[in-house]
Amino acid sequence: MLPISYAIRNLLRDPGRLLQKVGGAGIVVFLVFAAGAFNQGMHRILSASGSPQNVILLGAGSEESVERSEVPIQAETLAAAGIQDITTRLGVSAVSGEVHYMAEVIFPTGHKAQALLRGVTPTAFEVHRSVRILKGKYPKPGEVLVGKLAHHNLGVSAEMLSPGQTIKFEGQSFTVAGIFTAPGTVMESELWFDRNDLMTLTQREQLSCVVVRLESPESYASADLFSKQRLDLELSAIRESDYYAKLSAFYAPIRTMTWLTAALIAAGAIFGGLNMQYAAFASRIRELATLQAIGYSRPAIYLSLVEESLLATLLGTLLAVAMVLIFLEGQTLNFSMGVFRLTLSGEIALAGLLTGLLLGIIGSITPAIRCLGTSLPSALRS
Repeated sequence: MLPISYAIRNLLRDPGRLLQKVGGAGIVVFLVFAAGAFNQGMHRILSASGSPQNVILLGAGSEESVERSEVPIQAETLAAAGIQDITTRLGVSAVSGEVHYMAEVIFPTGHKAQALLRGVTPTAFEVHRSVRILKGKYPKPGEVLVGKLAHHNLGVSAEMLSPGQTIKFEGQSFTVAGIFTAPGTVMESELWFDRNDLMTLTQREQLSCVVVRLESPESYASADLFSKQRLDLELSAIRESDYYAKLSAFYAPIRTMTWLTAALIAAGAIFGGLNMQYAAFASRIRELATLQAIGYSRPAIYLSLVEESLLATLLGTLLAVAMVLIFLEGQTLNFSMGVFRLTLSGEIALAGLLTGLLLGIIGSITPAIRCLGTSLPSALRS
């Protein structure tokens, strides 16, 4: 066996070529990390946004978009009376009639942005148990409660949505009453208004949905039966977790495209690496033949060439990890449903490491076999 120091010395022979190998591997692995973080971040936030204990009553035919749904306002009271096993706390039933709306808001600086608005009543906190007010208070008429990550979605600084600041919607000014958090959910990107304010300004007479929190997920049948019995309300019941699972499936093609892009770039890097490695190994055919002549076997030399390639790609992988921790970790990305964070999980780190290993192994197999395939006398004379 050739010592590992031989592979290290050969790497350092040509610093320019080493930088190309390390840089190429680093870019490919970085893209794998980025694609994995993007896919996992989007999937995680949509999965965490829905509780299996919550049931959403939507207008029939609008099961895929709560913004297009219309539910009679009396459905909130009727659902509270007609659905069994509704969670109650201090005598308050966990039934929240809500208005979901996407519209433009204007800041005092003149900046305009599309925002996800939700008109709620205090019972929304009984249904959405992950919501906590970090600063300020629940909004009164003329006020708004903003999600912790709403400023990312709106493209403004956090200070512009701090308590006491104002925003304009439909020509009316609203004061920020507080900031709420709902960790890992799309709600953190929303603006919560008093429901009556939002219904008045949007000239709505109907709700978008009624969200009901049940004692257990098994009680869903009661809500489903209610929606089917009350034909006059034209309702459709769906578990909140299933609703967001459908949204996640809707975004699946986008996630697939990110993986496909990373795979195509990786394939291009492999072919480029094959050419580079062949050029590197071909210039050393006489040296490799000399090693055979002094007693080293072809498998031992082949293993040393693979080690050399692996060292370069693993250095590139370490470079990619550093780039991810500096440029990607904790960064936020906007999509139509809100904002999600990019994080480097164990699964993504493993995928990046495997990519680096595959680049090193696949990129050296063919060049090494081809260079070592030359007969010893011919190689010594080359």
